[in-house]
Amino acid sequence: MVEPSHPRQNNLLACLPDADWRRWEAELEFVDLPLGKVLYQSGAQQNFVYFPTTAIVSLLYMLNDGSSAEIAVVGLEGLVGVSVFMGGGSTPSHAVVQSAGAGYRLRAKAFMDEFEMSIAVSHLMLRYTQALITQMSQTAVCNRHHTLDKQFGRWLLLSLDRLPGNEVVMTQELISNMLGVRREGVTEAALKLQSAGIIHYVRGHIWVLDRPALEHRACECYYVVKREYDRLLPAIEAS
Repeated sequence: MVEPSHPRQNNLLACLPDADWRRWEAELEFVDLPLGKVLYQSGAQQNFVYFPTTAIVSLLYMLNDGSSAEIAVVGLEGLVGVSVFMGGGSTPSHAVVQSAGAGYRLRAKAFMDEFEMSIAVSHLMLRYTQALITQMSQTAVCNRHHTLDKQFGRWLLLSLDRLPGNEVVMTQELISNMLGVRREGVTEAALKLQSAGIIHYVRGHIWVLDRPALEHRACECYYVVKREYDRLLPAIEAS
C-alpha cells in the first residue's frame, strides 16, 4: 500500500476552477494502483474515472491470441475513462497499470453530473481527449515507420512526462508487451542507451540520467504529441 498523494498532483484536477474543485474534493476516492492492476477491460461498462498521481496506466488493444500493443499512456497529466463522457460507456481497449503508484477515482455518475454542469470542466476534458487521440494516432504511425530504438525512446519520454520523477519502474518483458515487440529487441535498445550514459537500468528500474540526449535520439513522434498536449492544455503546464 502506497502513501496517499494529494489529488491535485494530477494536472487535470489541479486545473479545475475553485468552485468546481470544492464539489469534486468530497467525491474523490484514493486508490492504490499496483503493477498489473486492470482498471477496465474491453467492452466492460466503466463505473469509475481514474486520475493517476504517481502511477502510469497503459491503454492496450488485445488480440485473440493473447498478444497486445499499447496505444497510449496516461499518468499525472490526464485521466483514464474518456468513454464515460464521450458517450460510449465502454471501449475495445484495456486499461492496465504499467508503473505502480497511486491515484484517485470518481464514480462515473458523479463525473457525468460535473461534466454536464460545468462548461469549464467539459471544455477541459474534451481538450484532453483531443490530445489523447493525437497520442494514439502518433503511436500507430511510430510503430509502423520507426525503428525500435526510436520507439523505445518515445515511450520512455512519454512515460517520464507522466511521472513526478526521473525513474520508470518497468521490466523489459512488460515493455516488450507494451510495444508489441520481442524482449530481445528491448534489451538491445536499453543497452545502447545505458552504454551511452543516457539511462541506468537494473532490476526493472530505469533512471534517465541525460534527458536532453534521450530527446535528441527520439523520433519526431514524441514532439508531435508533446506539442499537442502543451497547445491544448496550457493551464496544465503552467500549474
